[in-house]
Amino acid sequence: MVVKLGKEEVEKVAELARLDLIEFEKDIFGGQLNTILDYFDKLKEIEISEVEPTSHVSVQRNVFREDQAVSAFSKNDLLQNSPDSKKGCFRVPKIIE
Repeated sequence: MVVKLGKEEVEKVAELARLDLIEFEKDIFGGQLNTILDYFDKLKEIEISEVEPTSHVSVQRNVFREDQAVSAFSKNDLLQNSPDSKKGCFRVPKIIE
C-alpha cells in the first residue's frame, strides 16, 4: 500500500519540524518524503519469518576483564605526598563562610 504525501501533509510535517518552507521546497521535500515511504514499502516485501530477532547487528560479548581487588598503594605511601597529615588522615584547611 503506497501512501503518497500531498502538499497538506508536507506542510504539516514542516510545521511540526518548525520549518518555514517556500513552495519550491515543499515540492522537493514532498518528493523526497514519498521516496522514503516507497523504500519502506519495499522493506515490507522481504520475507523475515525465519529471521531470528536481534537487539544488535553483531554478536555482543563482554570484552572487559573480571574485576579483581588489588592494593595499589599503602596508606603510608599516600600520606607521604600529603603536605599535612595527622593520625593517618589527610589534614585540610578549615573553610567556613
